[in-house]
Amino acid sequence: MKRPFLFFFSLFWLGMTSSIAQSLSAYDPVWTTMSKNASESMPLGGGDIGMNVWVEGGELLFYFSRSGTFDEHNTFLKLGRVRVSLTPNPFDEEDTFRQALNLQEGSIRVTGKIDNKEVTIDLWVDVLRPVIHVEVDGDTPTYLEVAYENWRYKNRPVKGAANNANSYKWAPQGEVITYQDSIDFQNSGVLFYHHNREKTVFDVAVAQQKMASVKRQMMNPIGNLIFGGVLEGNNLIRQGVKNGRYQDTDFKAYPLKSISPRQHHSFEIYLHTDQTASVEKWKSGLDSLVKTAKIASSEARKNTKAWWKDYWKRSYVVTDPQQKASNDTVWQIGRNYQLFRYMLGCNAYGSYPTKFNGGLFTVDPVYTKPDMPFTPDHRNWGGGTMTAQNQRLVYFPMLRSGDFDLMKPQFDFYLRMLKNAELRSQVYWEHEGASFTEQIENYGLPNPAEYNWKRPDDYDPGMQYNAWLEYQWDTVLEFCLMMLEQERYAGKDISEYIPFIESCLRFFDQHYQYLAQQRGAKSLDENGNLVLYPGSANETYKMAYNANSTISALQTVLKRLIASPSADSIATWQKMLERIPSLSFRELNGHRMLAPAKLWERINNTEVPQLYPVYPWGIYGIGRPDLQVATNTYLYDPDALEFRSHIGWKQDNIFAARLGLTAEAAKWTLKKMGDSGRRFPAFWGPGFDWVPDHNWGGSGMIGMQEMLLQTDDKNIYLFPAWPKDWDVRFKLHAPHQTTVEAVLEGGQLKELNVLPKEREADIVNMLGWDLEKKAGFK
Repeated sequence: MKRPFLFFFSLFWLGMTSSIAQSLSAYDPVWTTMSKNASESMPLGGGDIGMNVWVEGGELLFYFSRSGTFDEHNTFLKLGRVRVSLTPNPFDEEDTFRQALNLQEGSIRVTGKIDNKEVTIDLWVDVLRPVIHVEVDGDTPTYLEVAYENWRYKNRPVKGAANNANSYKWAPQGEVITYQDSIDFQNSGVLFYHHNREKTVFDVAVAQQKMASVKRQMMNPIGNLIFGGVLEGNNLIRQGVKNGRYQDTDFKAYPLKSISPRQHHSFEIYLHTDQTASVEKWKSGLDSLVKTAKIASSEARKNTKAWWKDYWKRSYVVTDPQQKASNDTVWQIGRNYQLFRYMLGCNAYGSYPTKFNGGLFTVDPVYTKPDMPFTPDHRNWGGGTMTAQNQRLVYFPMLRSGDFDLMKPQFDFYLRMLKNAELRSQVYWEHEGASFTEQIENYGLPNPAEYNWKRPDDYDPGMQYNAWLEYQWDTVLEFCLMMLEQERYAGKDISEYIPFIESCLRFFDQHYQYLAQQRGAKSLDENGNLVLYPGSANETYKMAYNANSTISALQTVLKRLIASPSADSIATWQKMLERIPSLSFRELNGHRMLAPAKLWERINNTEVPQLYPVYPWGIYGIGRPDLQVATNTYLYDPDALEFRSHIGWKQDNIFAARLGLTAEAAKWTLKKMGDSGRRFPAFWGPGFDWVPDHNWGGSGMIGMQEMLLQTDDKNIYLFPAWPKDWDVRFKLHAPHQTTVEAVLEGGQLKELNVLPKEREADIVNMLGWDLEKKAGFK
């Protein structure tokens, strides 16, 4: 009796899958003119590799980067640039040119013609091995010349604002040099690598921050790090080394040329990273990679296509599928959502998380800021420096999109640093718990410049002497929540994360009792609660007393931990939960609303932590008590109104969606997820950071997801802030291993598929609910 249902479901599923593939192909960027420069490049990647691909002056060029390639100063170095020329040149004629990104397969094809005969260059990255593939095919035989270009062929002093790319920022201690790479021809290829010295900024920060007594116990991820690879192909011979200049930076080129003209050419770039003092050991590892990759080459393309196909089937948001007009802004936000998710997928398996300030896709900095004529390695806000408030927005949308495997690099980043963060608490304050700061280096200590070299002698050595970052500890709790949510969403065993979460919570419990004991005889207030002072409500409300963002974070993480089947010591955490103070409120012009904190001394930035109990902490929202209080905060709080924007990491689109304010959510989403103004429409920024601004894209994704789907315990709210006249088809994930697929067309819910099927009873269709009117919005 089940067969008819199964047959119907199979047809439904096949129909949805087919239509999504068609919709995805409609989003493929296609360019019919060449690019002016690297700023008009197209992203390509997979596994942990990112490339910027463009054709300029009849030549194909691409930068390539790999996760975790940090130098001695924690600059995130690119691995080089490649230039490809064909003779005869199929790209001489502009009117036959075509460059297209195939999202479904994760590849780029560049097309030209010679005497009306087509020549193509296909570029793709092996998702499962760090290998870049470039393949030329055509009916007309051509000569291929491929040149590896490197601007680090010599030591380069780093001066002034160029230090914003490393951990010294505005406060270098003596001369800073980006040391030269090792580059040379090897057989029919080019070998290149960067070998970090043993002494790095890690050693400088340890001494600066008075951690020398435990240095031998600390994790150091950049000392003796070696990264690079080899470019090689068949039918190639070396040419003479050439000098050149691209934009503002001189370089040396190591060209290879085909021995004879052929209809088919190909070359590969094999990349390898290891932390070792032995270059020979690194070379041996590279040789092993090359050998195994060549053995597996026949299956590599098929496996990569299969990975991307599965990635797109996992989740999608397709807006206005019929694209009613070429300037259809609703269609654009769906395309840009997919393009940005594609960029996130390019670092699925990196050794480090995708960086908020450009990810793997930065280019020459002058195209972002004309007054920065630095090398292509440059990006503002550092390379190995992770700013947690920004990073969280890159990774939160992966819960709803079901990209749980992509979250592992971010979680591993914190797990590696746990010991160093715990040592901070022991050395400085002689208590337990992991002390994670807001701007943190990849070895778990505060950024040296933000820590500040000019400090009062008697200032607490565990503190950053910094007006923006002082006492800001709680962003790490958002990553604790993500870890816990993997259990709720995907049923994953999160036992490996429990000690980390517990250590982060233990820090707050013990540190704020420690601070209270420094001020007086009692460690708790008259109600037996922690006194969260001095504190910080994000970077905005400073020297705060009981910041609502911290209180809501502790309440939510503790409740989730207590409910987790992976947790131990439940009684301990229940007692801590009972010590967390209540949220603070205020009344302005007759409206009761959430306060940033009980008290604060000054305002430093433009975040809106008074709405963090709405997002990310979910204490207020649709289906939860006192929604009007939170809505009043959004509508009437003077700072929230003054700070409102769509730029960068701003969350107003998310707040509006969580509160069911459809018109507001739509307004800010159209601004945030609209075209970037650059040739690649999802290269937003610089905003407050850099191009492409990944926390801009991440916060945009979150807002769209929350407009489409929200959850409260068991309830699944469908279209809680989605305009009724915006056609959409989507697949998103919800807690309890649930997926929801739906089609909205012409203001009607046309299709709905909820898995497992019993969760369909938990759907609450909110399409057309007028929460703005109920909230008093005008």
